[in-house]
Amino acid sequence: MCGRYVSTRSPQDLFRLFDVRQWREEEALEPSWNVAPTDPVYAVLERRPKGDAAPAGRELRALRWGLVPSWAKDPRSGARMINARVETVHEKPAYRRAFARHRCLLPADGFYEWDPVTDDATGKTRKQPYFIHPADASVMALAGLYAYWRNPEIAADDAPDAWLTTTTILTTEATDAAGRIHPRMPLALAPEDYDTWLDPAHQDTDDLRALLTQPAGGHLKTRPVSMAVNNVRNNGPELLDAAA
Repeated sequence: MCGRYVSTRSPQDLFRLFDVRQWREEEALEPSWNVAPTDPVYAVLERRPKGDAAPAGRELRALRWGLVPSWAKDPRSGARMINARVETVHEKPAYRRAFARHRCLLPADGFYEWDPVTDDATGKTRKQPYFIHPADASVMALAGLYAYWRNPEIAADDAPDAWLTTTTILTTEATDAAGRIHPRMPLALAPEDYDTWLDPAHQDTDDLRALLTQPAGGHLKTRPVSMAVNNVRNNGPELLDAAA
């Protein structure tokens, strides 16, 4: 799975990297070296205005990580739906509509996975975090889905808290550096495939699944990092320092 990741790029960097045309300044996020489920995260997506024949506009939005389907009774399920398996995403009721119409890209510098390690001195097992990132330090465009959830307790559609927009990350069987640590890893998109992936009019699920690839084309590096990553309250560039 992908349960934590790093996202430190500024909105200005993301505008350039993803050809973003619209964003809401009030949704600006601080850099995070320990993005955790239910955190707000940057997502690049395209939406076509309702009742408008104009082409979809590319936006940078802050969404909550953990998908809440539109039919959910409450948003608490989102904390569990942080990943969607690519093998079944087009079939599962929670994801299939989003996969057909609501796809996004989640910019990331890298992600964390954990590997059980036995302490030679005590014989106890602990989970050692590893940071997995592109070898060339490029940004990863993780494949995501998003969904809108309407809060039934708020009467007005245009009230600030009437709508919750959430996201999830697609995963697959892990290979290369990631596969030595955890059996699954996030999927990503190459720059030449951003347009097709984000286009809400493109709904052929076989074509869409064929676009998905390993982050950085599989050219990944991995290193053990501080156990401080395990606590979601810890956040800062020191989390990426190699473990002693």
